[in-house]
Amino acid sequence: MMTTIHLTTEIKAPIGTCFHLAKDVDVHKLSTSSTKERAITGRTTGLCEQGDIITWQAKHFGLKQNLTVEITQLNKPYFFADKMLKGAFKSMQHQHSFEEKNGITIMIDKFEYEVPFGIIGKIFDKFILKNYMTRFLLERNRILKEFGETR
Repeated sequence: MMTTIHLTTEIKAPIGTCFHLAKDVDVHKLSTSSTKERAITGRTTGLCEQGDIITWQAKHFGLKQNLTVEITQLNKPYFFADKMLKGAFKSMQHQHSFEEKNGITIMIDKFEYEVPFGIIGKIFDKFILKNYMTRFLLERNRILKEFGETR
């Protein structure tokens, strides 16, 4: 069973600025500094493009983990999606949508994942992981908003 996290963030910046910030590897590193996330293979700096495969390394729950994703779809400046190829989740995909209304960009995240380890994984997800991932994404979006509104 997939877990889905939907987040909507309003940013007072042009859609193109927000789109580029969201797919910028260097900004991603800054927005995930609490987990010391960094790109270790594939595109390790600059803007992600369709077909890029990136392995991220971070520390979650006290454990160093690697997550390899592919940018599977990209429609500038409205949408891009990445999908896990290898990592701790059973499966994971993240859709990033952007629309602009009256000078405000609305950034919408749809983050879906499935946990391994059967019932134990489901219990861990319900009581710990979903909240953890929501906070992680909210902090990332807070940084993207701050960068977008001050550039």
